[in-house]
Amino acid sequence: MAEKIRIKDIAERAGVSVGTVDRVLHERPNVSKTAREKVEKALKEMNYQPNMYASALAYNKSYTFYLLIPKHESEAYWEEIEEGAKKCEETRRDFHIDVEIRFYERSNEDSFREMSKEILEAQPEGVIVVPSSLAVTRELTEQLHHKSIPFILLDSYMPDLRPLSFFGQDSFCSGFFSAKMLMMIASGEKEIMLMRQTKDGKVVSKQQDNREVGFRHYMHDHFPQVEIKVLDLPLNGTRNEYVKMLERYFAEHPDTHHCITMTSKAHIVGDFLLKTNRRDVQIMGYDMVEKNAHCLREGSISFLIAQHAYMQGYYCVDTLFQAIVLKKKVTTVNYMPIELLMKENVDFYRRTQI
Repeated sequence: MAEKIRIKDIAERAGVSVGTVDRVLHERPNVSKTAREKVEKALKEMNYQPNMYASALAYNKSYTFYLLIPKHESEAYWEEIEEGAKKCEETRRDFHIDVEIRFYERSNEDSFREMSKEILEAQPEGVIVVPSSLAVTRELTEQLHHKSIPFILLDSYMPDLRPLSFFGQDSFCSGFFSAKMLMMIASGEKEIMLMRQTKDGKVVSKQQDNREVGFRHYMHDHFPQVEIKVLDLPLNGTRNEYVKMLERYFAEHPDTHHCITMTSKAHIVGDFLLKTNRRDVQIMGYDMVEKNAHCLREGSISFLIAQHAYMQGYYCVDTLFQAIVLKKKVTTVNYMPIELLMKENVDFYRRTQI
C-alpha cells in the first residue's frame, strides 16, 4: 500500500507553509504565482493523488439532480430506470445526493417544455434527460449550457446537443441484431409482423425508430423476399382495443407465425397469443419486465433483448456524481450491452451489475 502523503510533507518539499499548500489544493485565492508553482512542482514530484471522496465529504454540500423521463405505466422500461436512479441516490446518501424525477407526456412537446421550465427554475447541479424531439430538447439543453448545468442524455443519443455523457444501446446495431436472431428461427417464413406503438401514425421514440432502421437494413440485405407487415397499435390504447386489432390482423394474415416489436410491450401480443391458445405464433421484443418474462416462460415470446434499464438509471446518476461531486473526467458515450434472453436463461438474468 502506498504511503499516505501529508500536507506537511508537501509543504516541506515545496518550502512553503502548510496554509499555502491547503489553499492550492482547494483552489483558493491569495496564493502568489511563485508559491503556486513550487507547490504544483512538489505535487508532481511526489505523485500526489488527492482523496476526492474525503474532500467531498468534508465539504458537506448537498446536490440535487433531476431525471426527466416520459410518463409510463408500471412494469415498464422506465420504471427500471427510476429504480436504478433511486438506488444510486441511496448508495451516495453520505454525499447528500437528491434525485428528483419529473415526467412528461412522450408525444407532447408542450409537456416537455413545462417540465423543462420547472427544472431550470430549480437550478439543480445536474440533469438527466430522455429526449423528446431534437428541436424541443435543444431548447432545454441550450439553457442548461447557458447556466453551466451538466446534463446526461438517456435512451437516445443526440451528439449535437453536447451532453456530458450518454447511456443507452446502439439502437441501429440493436435492431440489426434483433433481425439476425429472429431469422435464425423464421428464415422459412413468407411474412413477419412488425408491431409498433404509435401516436397519430408516428413512432414517438427516436430509439425505437432507429432500431427499426437497423432491423429493416438486415432484412433488406439478407431476406428481401420476406414481407414485413406493420401493425400500429395506439400508444395509449386499451386492452380491448388491442385484442380487437390483433384478432383482425391474424384473421387477415394467417401466414404470420413470427412477430417482432422494438418496444418493451411484446407482452401485449404475447398475452393475446396465450389467451387465444395460438401456439403457432411467437413474438420477439425488448426489455426484461415481468410481463414479458412471463410470456417468455410460457412460450408466446421467443426472445427478449435486454438493455439493462436499471443499470442505465444507476450509472446516469453516478456519472453526475463522479463529474460534479468528485470532479472526475467521465466517458462521453456509454453503450449498454445487447443481451439475448430465452426461456432457458431468463431466470439467470441479473438486471443489476453494479
